[in-house]
Amino acid sequence: MENKKEEFMREAIKLSFERMRAGLGGPFGAVVVKDGEIIARGNNRVTSSNDPTAHAEVVAIREACKALGTFQLDDCELYTSCEPCPMCLGAIYWARPKKVYYANTKKDAAEINFDDDFIYKELEVNIDKRKLPMEQMLRDEALEAFKEWASKEDKIEY
Repeated sequence: MENKKEEFMREAIKLSFERMRAGLGGPFGAVVVKDGEIIARGNNRVTSSNDPTAHAEVVAIREACKALGTFQLDDCELYTSCEPCPMCLGAIYWARPKKVYYANTKKDAAEINFDDDFIYKELEVNIDKRKLPMEQMLRDEALEAFKEWASKEDKIEY
């Protein structure tokens, strides 16, 4: 099985090279594997799609969920060419794969100017002290949707 894992990681790394060289985005690739088969591939498409959320892991998760017809990746593994950024890590936790494998580290990414450390630090700062100003408003109105959700009989839990 170890050789199979290396094969999956090599595919993620190959995507990072191919799609970067094609001008589609940064040097990041990812694959989702289920039952020993690649079911989805993703590469960084931020600049080619004008979508700041189109990181390789998010693209691969979207494709895998579409292929499986579900919003969770139970019994799947994610192979990514780099340790996930905070956004991707959040998406991965929501997708719930059973394991994540990565190649490059976030330090490696920072050394080529993909530095997400400031986001990790911002998460620890009180909202009123963050670099991005945030202001709460209309909470009472918004809470009505939460109350309705809480009592909704036909909701799909996630």
